[in-house]
Order: sequence, then structure tokens, then C-alpha cells
Amino acid sequence: MVRLAPSSAPYTSILISHGDGRSLDTASVIQPQTLATVGLSIILFSIRLTAVNLSEGMLTLLQRIKDSKITLKGDLEFVNDWQYFSLEPSAEHDQLTNTGPYAGTLSSFAAGTRLRTRYLHLLTSIPNSQTTNFWASDCNRVIETARYFATGFFGLDWNSTSAKLHVIPETPELGADTLTPGDTCLKYREDLMTGHDYGLIQLTKFRSTYLPAISARFQAQNPGIKFTNGELYSMQEMCGFEILVRGSSPWCDIFNHDNWLNFEYARDVIHYYRAGPGNRFGPAMGWLWLNATANLLSKGPDAGKLFFSFVHDGDIIPMLAALDLFHSKERLPVSHRPKIRQWRTSQVVPMNGRIIFERLKCNRASKEKLMDQEKTPKHYVRINVNDGIVPFPHCTSGPGSSCPLEDFLAIVQRRGREIGDFRKICGLGDDAPARIEFLHQ
Repeated sequence: MVRLAPSSAPYTSILISHGDGRSLDTASVIQPQTLATVGLSIILFSIRLTAVNLSEGMLTLLQRIKDSKITLKGDLEFVNDWQYFSLEPSAEHDQLTNTGPYAGTLSSFAAGTRLRTRYLHLLTSIPNSQTTNFWASDCNRVIETARYFATGFFGLDWNSTSAKLHVIPETPELGADTLTPGDTCLKYREDLMTGHDYGLIQLTKFRSTYLPAISARFQAQNPGIKFTNGELYSMQEMCGFEILVRGSSPWCDIFNHDNWLNFEYARDVIHYYRAGPGNRFGPAMGWLWLNATANLLSKGPDAGKLFFSFVHDGDIIPMLAALDLFHSKERLPVSHRPKIRQWRTSQVVPMNGRIIFERLKCNRASKEKLMDQEKTPKHYVRINVNDGIVPFPHCTSGPGSSCPLEDFLAIVQRRGREIGDFRKICGLGDDAPARIEFLHQ
């Protein structure tokens, strides 16, 4: 079930990378012997308790049940004695979780330690006199995620010796020079039909295809109360968030497997249409970080060997749309759940999800074996999504499903031309920043 509650459940490694369900072996992250990693850029998502708007919906639902004076029966009988998973909702919601087996503090530190193990050769190759810059958007839980990660990756004294955290404001005047383009894209925020709210509009349509049957089941057990689609959806969300805090949740048990498959798809729908490929602003917002990362990878180790960016899940989704990594020929339907699809949010943005761009080069031994070194690319790019290598669309000719660097750069530039100018799409003036400028060592 954990895999079916995207954005509200603990981190899990990617399970599949193909719409037809073919398995992706997470051992594929093991580097081919013919290649050596010489630089990387990573974007990460934090682990939080429920967002304020979600918690308000959950608390309103629980208060309505209490006010009804009904003793619930059947599947919902546990609610009569159940206690909400936060003692101080107003203070704790939207913050990094710090209790339970899936605590955000623990998971962020563990992620740092795990990546330190994998990329220790890059870390130790940086001179002691050099400080590694890394970045977080200006949100407390995102900043705390970055700090705990840095402790695991750089060590306890990172703040005074080896690394420096830069906080990028989440304010509209930054234009394209931002980690959170959803806050700076004016038309995206103002367009109530095809902008930010488009995801919720499409989600509402799909929820109506499966939640009424669940409502009927609960009402048959409890004739005195009827739950709305929004309330039932809150119950499903509570499952994932309670797992984060307590390690398990009785809310998970009141829904069957098909219900959870529908919930997973519902999360696919909201992200796809809110800031992903199904939103006309999504690719333009995501191209900013993608282009900045491509520029860093093109320059190689001279530009720096390690780049870490910490953001919200809603800022990772547009980048994937810009790269067209999980391409779908048809838009996600809201009338039913398709059996086969490429776009699966649960695979991309679980809590503490991460996407890594690796710059690789042929090692000396492999070069000696090449028959025609002049025509063979010497540098490659590989993308790691939650501990699984996902091939670039139409670019897998390199070792280990990697893409030749020059081909990757051409893909990014082509996508930039297809997508268009961020400022024009977002209704910003010519005086607004046109690109990300802060991402450098």
C-alpha cells in the first residue's frame, strides 16, 4: 500500500519505469565498469506532515463525526476511539516530521549518508579549502530537510567547514531565477481554469468515478451519516500521513486494493494536470532547473562536482514534464483508471524522493578497448529516479542506459525551443530574470 499513496507515504525505491509494467531492477544504479562518475546534480523533496489545507479538511471531518453523536460501526468502528496523529496540528502541520520510523529528520539524514557512500569519491576529491554550495527553497521543512541531509552527506560540522546552504526566497519577483517557479509564474497563479487549480479540477472529476461506491458501503454500515467525496479522499490521505508518524494506520485497512489503485491514480491526475505534462505551464516552469543543470553538466568538473537543490514535490514534477521523461501519447483520462500508463506519481515523488543527474566519463581501461576513439563519446549523462536508472527518451546508446552528453544537451535545447520562453508564457516583463543564475560553485 505504501507505494500507492504518493506524496503522503514514506520513501520507496522506484518500482517500474515502463508503462507496460516491465520491471526496473534497482541494481541498475550500479555503475558500469566502463564509466566513472565525475559530477552530479540532485533535486530532492522533503518529508512533511500534512499541509495546512489538508489537515483542516481532516480535522473538519473528524469534528463532524464527533458532532453527529453517532457511534460508528463496521469498517469505521475504530474511529470511535482513534486519536489524531498530531497533538498540535497548527504548529506541526506542514513541518518536517521528527517522530516514528519514517521521520523526515531520520530519512533525510539517511539519504545523505547513503549518497555519501555512493559518491564518496566525488566528495573527497574536493579540496578542503573549497566550500560546496547547496540550495533550498525558503520553506522551513525544505530547509530542515537540506540541513539533515547535509549532516549525513558532509558530516556534523558541515556548516563551519565544507558546505554552505543558500536559501532561495519563494517570492514572485524572482522571475525565472528561482527554485519555485509556481510562485513566480504570474499567469499560472492567476488562471483559475488551466493554471495551478487545473489539477484539482481534474482530480474532482476522477474522484467521482470511484468514491461514491465507498460512500455507499460506509453508509450501509452507518445509516446516520453520509460522507462526501472530499471526506473519503481525506480518509485515504490520512493513511499515508499517519504511517509517517506512527508507522501504521487503521485508515489503510478500510479500503481494498482497487480503492488504493484508484487513489494512486488520483494522485497521478492531480500532479499531471497541476504542474506536469497536462498543464500548459508545467514544462516551461520545469525547464528552468533542467536548463541550469544541463549547463553545469556541459561544463564538467570545472563548474563543480556536487550540486544539491531541495524543493517541494510540486517543483520536481514540472522538471520531468520539461524533459518529457515519462512520455504518454495520450493525456491521462479522468473517466476511468487506465491499466497501462507511463506517468506514475507514486514512482517519482514519494516523501524524500530524489532525482539525480550524473555526468559520467569513460575510464582509461575502457578507452583502450575502443576501436575508434575519435567517434566514441567520452562523456555521458544518466538519470537516477529514486534509486532506479530511467532511460532518456530516444537516447540510451551509452553504457548502463546512459545518454551521450552532447545528445543530452541537444535534447534539452530542443525541448527549450518547443516549450518557449518562461517570461512570455507566464506574463512577465522583459525586465524579469530570464534564467536561474544562482546555481554555481
